[in-house]
This record gives sequence, C-alpha cells and structure tokens, in this order.
Amino acid sequence: MTDRKLLAFYGLKFNPFLPGVPVEDLWLPPGAESFLFRMETLVLDGGFGLLSGDPGMGKSKLLQALAVRLARVDDVLVGVAERPTSTLGDFYRELGHLFGVNLAPANRYGAFAALRQRWREHVAQSLFRPVLLLDEAQDALASTLNELRLLGSERFDSAHLLTVVLVGDARLSERFRSPDLLPLGTRIRTRLVLQPLGREDLSAFLEHLLDRAGNPGLLTGPLRATLVEHAAGNPRVLCTLGAELLETALQRGRPVLDEALFLDLFDRTAKKRGRA
Repeated sequence: MTDRKLLAFYGLKFNPFLPGVPVEDLWLPPGAESFLFRMETLVLDGGFGLLSGDPGMGKSKLLQALAVRLARVDDVLVGVAERPTSTLGDFYRELGHLFGVNLAPANRYGAFAALRQRWREHVAQSLFRPVLLLDEAQDALASTLNELRLLGSERFDSAHLLTVVLVGDARLSERFRSPDLLPLGTRIRTRLVLQPLGREDLSAFLEHLLDRAGNPGLLTGPLRATLVEHAAGNPRVLCTLGAELLETALQRGRPVLDEALFLDLFDRTAKKRGRA
C-alpha cells in the first residue's frame, strides 16, 4: 500500500532507491559494458570470468544485467546457482536441476560424466557453451570451485564445456592466491574489479535513477550533492540514504526532497544515537 502511494504521489514508475530497479533501467558502472561484451564473447569458447568488488558496488546488479543479455541470445543455456555454500553433493544436485540432468549425487563419477555429456550435446547443437552464474562465490567451498574447474575442462584443458562467471567481494580474489585455488585463479580469462565511484560517476548514477524512474526533479541540486558526499563512493549507501529520505518525505507530504530534510532527519538520528 505504501509503495503504491509513494509511486503515485511522486509520479514514479518505480522506487529508484530500492533493489527492484527493472533490469532495463539499471545504471552500468565504468568498465561494465566492456566486461559484458567480453563475457558474451567468452560463451563461444568457455572458461572462467570474475567480477569482484567491495559490498555495495553493484556486482549483483551487473550480474543481473549479464544474465538477461545472455538469455536473449538464442540457444544460450544459463544456470544461476543460488546456494554457493553447498557441499559438493548438494552442488551436484543443483547443477543437475539447472541443466536438466537427472543425477544420483552419491555416484559422483556418474554425475560428473552425465553433466559433461549434457554440455557436450548442447555445444554440438548450438556452438555456445552453457553458462553458470555463481554469486557470493567467496563463500563457496574450495572443493566446489575446483570441481567446477574439472567439470568444464576436457582434452587436457585445451577445450571447455562450460562458461562460469564467479562473483564475489575482495576475499574471492585473495582466495585465488592460496595453493589449493591457484590453478583456478590462473585460468580466469576475463575479469572486472568494481572500484568506489568518484563524485562524477556517483552523480551520474543518481541522475540516471531519477530520470529512469520518471521524476528527475525529485531531489534538489544541493541534496544530490549532499547524498553524493555522504555515500563515500558506494551506490548502495547512497540508495539507503535516499530510500529513508523518500519514506520520510512521503510521511510529511513533501513533494520535493531537499537538504533541509536531510539535515533534519539525520541530525536527529545522530543525536538519538548519541543519547543512547
């Protein structure tokens, strides 16, 4: 009810500060277009791609954009792993579900062979390698990541049956320096590390969201500058601040969000915390 009231009151197509921004309205950070193009090309040959960055930098949104782009290509088979912390047996069960293979995880070799045969058949029919997207990969077991390396490789690592996109925070890159994951780390063919945004990029991000949501004048210029300053280069922090401001403005019936609202809301919040 509140969401509908908010959208109607401000003339918005969607709340620009919540995670459910439509994929066609997402803002892509610097380097994203090049990464997406390289990943689309990688589907022809297979192998590993890596997307990393600090929390809040937009990794999952970029992964969402990649999934939609790949799904629009005829004959590209995309699977999204939803539980990176699974044990190896559960991970095989999930792969079987994603790629339409009836597996008996207790028979590890049989599951290994059945998945590879499924992927070989897909490659023969479409020339595209199936794609597996693994978000929060920093939490995956080393045994799972190494199994993926073995599953997708054939002919003494001269060919690949699978394209894997690993997404995670800085811990994931660090893990590839360890001896047990170094063989996988050296096989990553394309990568993008999302960095904190500068003021211009963060301002462009905010302007893009407001424009695509349908109300470019929702925030005054000084408030935009204040949000950018307080976000410390992090899009998620900016959106968290914006969402709280928008809810408060709706409660107070204010059609435009300004710097006075920011100072009133967050100065009061800071004082309450100080007294606590």
